[in-house]
Amino acid sequence: MSRAGVQSTVEGRASDNPLCQDDSSLLQKYLKVRDTSLQICAPLGVEDHGLQPMPDASPAKWHLAHTTWFFETFVLSQYMSEFRPYNPAFRSLFNSYYNAVGERPLRALRHILSRPSLDEVHAYRIYVDEAMVHLLTLEQPAAALDLIELGINHEQQHQELIVTDVKNGLWANPLRPAYRIKGEHVTAHATDAAPALTWHSFPEGLYSAGFEGSGFAFDNEGPRHNVYLEAFRLASRLVTNGEYLEFMSDGGYSNPLLWFSDGWDCVRNNQWSAPLYWEQRDGEWWNYTVEGLQPLQLHEPACHVSFYEADAFARWAGARLPSEFEWEVAARSCPLAGNFLESGNLHPQSATTTEPLAQMFGDVWEWTASPYVAYPGFKPAAGAVGEYNSKFMCNQMVLRGGSCATPQSHIRATYRNFFPPCARWQFMGLRLANGD
Repeated sequence: MSRAGVQSTVEGRASDNPLCQDDSSLLQKYLKVRDTSLQICAPLGVEDHGLQPMPDASPAKWHLAHTTWFFETFVLSQYMSEFRPYNPAFRSLFNSYYNAVGERPLRALRHILSRPSLDEVHAYRIYVDEAMVHLLTLEQPAAALDLIELGINHEQQHQELIVTDVKNGLWANPLRPAYRIKGEHVTAHATDAAPALTWHSFPEGLYSAGFEGSGFAFDNEGPRHNVYLEAFRLASRLVTNGEYLEFMSDGGYSNPLLWFSDGWDCVRNNQWSAPLYWEQRDGEWWNYTVEGLQPLQLHEPACHVSFYEADAFARWAGARLPSEFEWEVAARSCPLAGNFLESGNLHPQSATTTEPLAQMFGDVWEWTASPYVAYPGFKPAAGAVGEYNSKFMCNQMVLRGGSCATPQSHIRATYRNFFPPCARWQFMGLRLANGD
């Protein structure tokens, strides 16, 4: 069945079957998310779908298959008695890190999976989607609906990864090819300088942190608990490329006093001297974007920097990175709006507002000074899905706020992203903080 055929089936069943009325919004959300993944991949050629420039990234074809595997493995296999797997071998082939599910190929070798073909992966998606449509037009237990909601949010995470992994893969090509042709989407570059940086103060006190209420949240966002914070100040906007260039010009990458020991080793071993994707040509700085190499825009947020780089910049600036709880408390006063995936920019944009706190959501994930650890009273979910977050609570740092590649419906003020401190291929930037 074609994609249009699947949608037609959905609409027919949603209108004819009274059992699906309460779940029709979830069903529509499911198909919208599934279609978005394909739309993100639309500019890619068959060869582009197989790019894996480093072990941390995955080919787009693998992302399309793995997100399908999630629904097949955790939903259909458990809640649809008549379901038969599309290909039993896919259970291990597209497993990511779920040890309770079984064996899986080495992550660094996902690029060698030339078979199944891209066409077969698309057929696999349609096969699973047809089954999911049928499942969602019938009454389901709360546990099944919770897993479907988790799968939807899981696919949204992979949508961002498709963008960032493909960007890294294309950049690794000496030709620096673009993901899309410049002009296919009008990127809203501001022409004026970013607003002056100001500070917003928050009082000392006992605050509640973590997710609370209805709606979806990942298990690592709770339980809600109390945290004590000293008085602090948060910068009104993100650090810009121009400001980061000043750090570089002042010898930021050659001053070991600004760096953690491990960060200094990372700089030396990887020969870092600028953010990822910056290139200097004929004395001018250029920045690789989804539209290829573009002149560096000084007013845009600094992006593709590691935690080590963000922390070193903050030290150089006489400030620090905020804790994740300081960031969360500050974000409560801000609308959940910004430059997200839906804008189509796929690139951080300059701050254009004089509000006390701008760019808290979207543009770039903001590094915090907080290690990724469990909240007090945290318990992972039972079974294999319990491996989703808890097994990574070691040697990672927390980021907040989402990026220009994050779906807006996917983000919350309590959302905790996490990456190793040396990572920088994601849309990662920083906001300064200090004591009041």
